[in-house]
Amino acid sequence: MAKTRVIQKKRFKDIMQRYWPFYLMMIPAAVFFFIFKYWPMAGIVIAFKNYIPKKGIINSGWVHPFLHWFQYFLKSPSCRNVIANTVVISLLKLVFCMIPPIIFALAISETRFKGLSKFIQTVSYLPHFLSWVIIYGICIAMLSESTGVVNVFLRNHGMSPIPFLTSNAHFRAVLVGTDLWKSIGWSSIVYLAAIMGIDTEMYDSAIIDGCGRFRRIWYITLPALRKIFVVLLVLRVGKILDAGFNQVFVFINDQVRNSSEIIDTWVYSEGLGQGRYSLSTAVGLMKSVLSCAMVFGTNALARKWDSALW
Repeated sequence: MAKTRVIQKKRFKDIMQRYWPFYLMMIPAAVFFFIFKYWPMAGIVIAFKNYIPKKGIINSGWVHPFLHWFQYFLKSPSCRNVIANTVVISLLKLVFCMIPPIIFALAISETRFKGLSKFIQTVSYLPHFLSWVIIYGICIAMLSESTGVVNVFLRNHGMSPIPFLTSNAHFRAVLVGTDLWKSIGWSSIVYLAAIMGIDTEMYDSAIIDGCGRFRRIWYITLPALRKIFVVLLVLRVGKILDAGFNQVFVFINDQVRNSSEIIDTWVYSEGLGQGRYSLSTAVGLMKSVLSCAMVFGTNALARKWDSALW
């Protein structure tokens, strides 16, 4: 045992002497994460108190029962609806926004006219840098029931206008569509980088063996993207309970609230809007725990599904 400790200390000393510049560079990042990420976690105790800003966290009294705010949220009349909306919207985004970036990246990489592909890439990145407020303005200009370009076209051709932004039947499709339009170019960057890293000799060998373009994509490109897809899927599953607060908060209105009110917007109106900081903290803590569990669960399933990925 003593000999093992001596060996471990010597190894640690050698590692520190060899890599000390890298550890030194890590100090600012470590300080940043401690101050802005880990230290604020002490405020989680608010979820178990009747927090009053004037009294502060320490002097605010504990609630009884201990899980009062969690029970308040779960027993609220809107709880089932907001959870269902959050999960449904997130799953729709997961299904319809995960595959298109792969297809887009494949199309860009297979384009023979490189100048055209670079132009398309640049144009596809631009929506990522637009705020949801601007995108909502574009949606009003295009999809408004009275003055939108799409509905004006339909009306001029004898068809009835479609209430895209004020109908529960269409609003979720607008959320998913705008999210896809905003993210497809930016999300494809990771896949394009992975495609660029594939050994070209594999493609040359496939061409010599008589493989066409689609066979090369199926047997070479897609397997190379599998690891990236699984990692992004695991990260995306961890955000299922988010559903995109900024987007929903900007797009939502009273006419579609029944199908688009998510957990975060409900917490904003019921918790922060009415000064119930303990409620908002409790719901945030519950979301974090469940999201963490889903990440670990998805990761475990990915490992079991194909151990070769790891």
